[in-house]
Amino acid sequence: MSHISPDPEPERSTGLEPGGGVPPGETPPAESSLPESGPRETHNPPKGWAKAPLTLILLLAALIAAFFLAYALVLLL
Repeated sequence: MSHISPDPEPERSTGLEPGGGVPPGETPPAESSLPESGPRETHNPPKGWAKAPLTLILLLAALIAAFFLAYALVLLL
């Protein structure tokens, strides 16, 4: 596996001073990206919410909403 250094090479880049600095008024070299992205992840794919926890959360939210609705109706009567 070969690795490409993300550091600029002053001898190959135009407009760089010795040591890698950029003189005033000169555009710095573009940011480089890493060519290797790493191994593909297949052991832990995203699946989203499971049905049982989502159902329990929605049921709990409905019960709390029904409680406050009933409480508001009792206060009005």
